[in-house]
Amino acid sequence: MCNPSRQRYVLGDTAMQKMAQSQVFLSGMGGLGVEIAKNIVLAGIKALTVHDTRQCKAWDLGTNFFVHEDDVLNRRNRAEAVLPHVSELNPYVQVTSSVAPLNEMTDLSFLRQYQCVIVTEMKLSLQKKINDFCHAQHPPIKFISADVFGIWARLFCDFGAEFEVLDTTGEEPKEVFISNITQSNPGIITCLDNNPHKLETGQFVTFREINGMSCLNGSMHQITVVSPYSFSIGDTTDMEPYLHGGIAVQVKTPKMFHFERLGTQLINPTYLVADFSKPESPLQIHLAMLALDQFQESFARMPSIGCLQDAEEMLKIAVSLKEKLESKPQVNEDIVRWLSKTAQGSLAPLTAALGGVASQEVLKAVTGKFSPLQQWLYLDAMELVTSLEKGSREEFLPRGDRDDALRACIGETLCQKLHSLNVFLVGCGAIGCEMLKNFALLGVGTGWERGVVTVTDPDLIEKSNLNRQFLFRPHHIEKPKSCTAAAATLRINSQMKIEPHLNKVCPATENIYNDDFYTKQDVVVTALDNVEARRYIDSRCLANLCPLLDSGTMGTKGHTEIIVPQLTESYNSHRDPPEEEIPFCTLKSFPAATEHTIQWARDKFESAFTHKPSLFNKFWQTYQSAEEVLQRIKSGESLEGSFQVIKCLSRRPRNWQQCVELARLKFEKYFNYKVSM
Repeated sequence: MCNPSRQRYVLGDTAMQKMAQSQVFLSGMGGLGVEIAKNIVLAGIKALTVHDTRQCKAWDLGTNFFVHEDDVLNRRNRAEAVLPHVSELNPYVQVTSSVAPLNEMTDLSFLRQYQCVIVTEMKLSLQKKINDFCHAQHPPIKFISADVFGIWARLFCDFGAEFEVLDTTGEEPKEVFISNITQSNPGIITCLDNNPHKLETGQFVTFREINGMSCLNGSMHQITVVSPYSFSIGDTTDMEPYLHGGIAVQVKTPKMFHFERLGTQLINPTYLVADFSKPESPLQIHLAMLALDQFQESFARMPSIGCLQDAEEMLKIAVSLKEKLESKPQVNEDIVRWLSKTAQGSLAPLTAALGGVASQEVLKAVTGKFSPLQQWLYLDAMELVTSLEKGSREEFLPRGDRDDALRACIGETLCQKLHSLNVFLVGCGAIGCEMLKNFALLGVGTGWERGVVTVTDPDLIEKSNLNRQFLFRPHHIEKPKSCTAAAATLRINSQMKIEPHLNKVCPATENIYNDDFYTKQDVVVTALDNVEARRYIDSRCLANLCPLLDSGTMGTKGHTEIIVPQLTESYNSHRDPPEEEIPFCTLKSFPAATEHTIQWARDKFESAFTHKPSLFNKFWQTYQSAEEVLQRIKSGESLEGSFQVIKCLSRRPRNWQQCVELARLKFEKYFNYKVSM
């Protein structure tokens, strides 16, 4: 794979190996399907089959970034059209296409070769049939259903009746320094210096280095959180008094998750609340989408765009379906009507968001790492249409161009506003590439008289960028990110006007990015990897009253912030708490501070003298002899950890001279070769 070092750091070797042995089936190569395909191929599964029976249409140009105008003209099958583009994202993943019919008469036994099945753009009755088949297998085939209908999106997961997760968070076990332990029932443990323990009720800890109450050392206890700075264990009344010291170390334990079939979950859904300002929305959207599914089954079509008669029919269906749900949710008439009016459309940013979440669930399904979604997720962009109540139906009707899917969601007036936007994008890494893709699908910067996207990034493309920055390919290595990304974006939408720059945005370039430049921008978008650059750009936007959209990721975490001068607080008006962990990219590539170099050295030491030896020992505890290992490998069996063991054995120094040679080679690797890369 293309140097997935950051991903390996997040997932770990075991999860990466499981992922590299997984085969996935994905049906529906619309905007959502291709988004999922892109993500999981970049992640590095073993094989992916993309399935579709539909032909490319002009509609797809505004939703599918791998469908081009010649695909529409030649009426190519969507799966076959995207196949070469998906394949080139990662040459180590076997990507194939299928155009075979998939309906109620299809023999589903072909799905047994896959570990995960994902369906999009499929009617509900067929989804239920496929889900029942997957759930009944031993072991179950993980099933994921995802759909975007206009400004509404849903995701459903079923990983089987019992699904074991070895690590629910993926984070390092927490260590808590102890200041006191009470002799009571239950015993209360207080953290040193009022530092928060960040533990959760039900987790397990073990103890070491306790003076007094020494019987706790080495023992494991389930905890109950009392406060952010204290937690309780069991009865400590009969133990000797606590004196001083001690560390509580979190113990990671497997957790079993239980999933129900789609048919059961339709009646009594288990869902995640994504927006706490609208806690009632998931059930209301669930009911509205069931009405949409029933409409499609009854009339063999989707509701017509903006059609009031279809909206009223869907509302009647929703009222009748309400009684079949156990919770009897309230029918939200606005949600039902707007879903009916916009269901045929597709909003690229919403599709990208749901595609990202769905892809994460695929990785959870095949690796058994991180807590999976149970079992529904609903997303919406209802705020977009509250201002469109008075718009005429003609605003939303298709016109035979690439904007039809977007126009069905937001109307022609808003489409034209997007076309005429001036956008300044700072940074062209993973987030920057995704932003440019979305800009292209939305038609940003395509206006005749006004509208341009200015993108700047001083960096050149490196090999390590290829597994997450999807606009770049191996032949782009050592080329400027901004120029390469701009050219790739024009292949998605040739009507865009993009100006790539190679400048940093800092005080030294204020002659280029001056007040006049900022006042011409409608919005500034940052995709940066450091706080200081964000603070500087925020100050420039604030001074020139320019809206700012900031976002960033670190490992499995991410953030986004919308800053509107005179309406919201600015980025500089608050300070993030000091980082407890040093970002991996900083540690690996830019160890600029003393603590960075210390942590870098510690990581290298632990890898060489703790992590790798423990993997070696664990391997030989599992397999008793070298003969057994050789026999299994010859029979074609893949033994977890065998590569590292062979590597350790082949490189193991056997005398003092070889130790010196190994140290010299390590020095050359770290302080000459890697520095000069």
